[in-house]
Amino acid sequence: MALKVLTALDNAKTQYYHFKAIMIAGMGLFTDSYNLFCIAPVMDLTGRIYYEPKDGKPGTTPPGVASVVVGVALVGTVIGQLVFGVLGDRIGRRRVYGLSLLLIVASSFTSGFSICRTRRCVLTSLCFFRFVLGIGIGGDYPLSATIMSEFANKRTRGSFIAAVFSMQGFGILASSAVTMAVTAAFNKATDKDDIGPLLTPEIADLAWRIILMIGVLPAALTFYWRIAMPETARFTALVEQDVMKANADMGKVLADFDLHKFADVDTESLQRASSSPPPPRYGLLSRAFIARHGRHLFACAAAWFLVDIPYYSSTLFQSQIYHPFFPRSERVNAFEDAYNIAKFQAIIAATSTIPGYFATVYFIDRVGRRKIQTAGFFFMGLFLFALAAPYNRYWKHHTNAGFIVLYALTFFFSNFGPNTTTFIVPAELFPARFRSTCHGISGAAGKVGALIGAVGFLWASRNREEVARGWKPGIGMMNALIILGGVCMVGAALTYLLTPETKMRSLEENESEGSGKGVDYDEMVNGVLMENSRLSCT
Repeated sequence: MALKVLTALDNAKTQYYHFKAIMIAGMGLFTDSYNLFCIAPVMDLTGRIYYEPKDGKPGTTPPGVASVVVGVALVGTVIGQLVFGVLGDRIGRRRVYGLSLLLIVASSFTSGFSICRTRRCVLTSLCFFRFVLGIGIGGDYPLSATIMSEFANKRTRGSFIAAVFSMQGFGILASSAVTMAVTAAFNKATDKDDIGPLLTPEIADLAWRIILMIGVLPAALTFYWRIAMPETARFTALVEQDVMKANADMGKVLADFDLHKFADVDTESLQRASSSPPPPRYGLLSRAFIARHGRHLFACAAAWFLVDIPYYSSTLFQSQIYHPFFPRSERVNAFEDAYNIAKFQAIIAATSTIPGYFATVYFIDRVGRRKIQTAGFFFMGLFLFALAAPYNRYWKHHTNAGFIVLYALTFFFSNFGPNTTTFIVPAELFPARFRSTCHGISGAAGKVGALIGAVGFLWASRNREEVARGWKPGIGMMNALIILGGVCMVGAALTYLLTPETKMRSLEENESEGSGKGVDYDEMVNGVLMENSRLSCT
């Protein structure tokens, strides 16, 4: 027994506003990834500027400092996902959607104005602004996924949500392109002025600030459309229980949105619903919630936690992996070094990350979420093991294409797999009044995994050269890769055992999956009664 407005949404033809919504929501994810992944070359620049050379090697940002700069953004993301997830269910998706983007724009811009020029002062202020940035980024995840899932039809819902998330890949590519353009321009200017590899701290200090501040542009361009978009019909009808407004809002943005072609609610069912009081509304994490949705929330949160450990550990610190391919020396200046890092990121994004997203967009509604997530976890683990097994005996001493191919394949199957599906599934499984909150909880669990992976990977992969420079020894790259591969295999097993399939079903059907109690009638009955009474008066 579903509201006609929801049935109309589930059966609506794919049209212009769906693609507009993808761009509006996707620009937030684009900006998120730009800001999160441009930090690797920025840390390389700040290391050259603020740390002295040692043993014939250029200055490098210590792992402890780099991990703090990365970690504070991830901590902010955890907070943002939890807070904005709750707000999205309490006061509406649209009402807080613009606020999360405003935080991203303001903190991205102010990151470039990190106070002072002394090392301690500039890095402390950078950490503060990136913490605020993380809150905005965190808020964007549950809101973008929930809004897209509630606007989409059930035939292509997975592809639409995956398309929103795929903007992350273009954000990574854009951050690399901007970094390469800025560093190349500054390097050419310094060569022209005969500054060459010596560089002045003032010039290099300006470059990384420009890279961070350019991240403001794509988010700012979509701010108006984000605050102007209507509230989703599912929130308006099921949470606010204003079916007439939901009908009117959808009629404004979706062409040929005709409610009258759908049959009226079954009269006998409506009479039975009105003759008995609806069951009591249960709260988040109550006994009734745990019985109906606890398994699914655990599956979503655990899968996101597990995938973000290997994904963020190898993405945010790619420079640790590709330094053998681009050796650092005093003869390579700071701009050339950052350029090489960005170039490697662009190669990985263009050849594996973005194709992985495209594969998910194409196959997600054909193959299904559960199969793609299980296979993605499995192949990620397989290729990480392939990197780990001969690492000390071969990869460490031979900079050939084989390493790059295997490394790129882990990113392909991450994005054609759990990195994308963990964003999709929580937006499809839970009731409308908990959907944003549960997505935020799942995403926050993922960012806890990202924090463990990113910070832990720095410690785990330290090599002999770094230990000789005074850093504490870790377990080595080979053992780190083995652990990451094992994490992926656990994710594959968990997905196979716990994650339900959600393709080609309405959101209301998905939320009842496995509960044995049908759709949440405390929402649906009240909504149906209100719709029937209001429409009968028109």
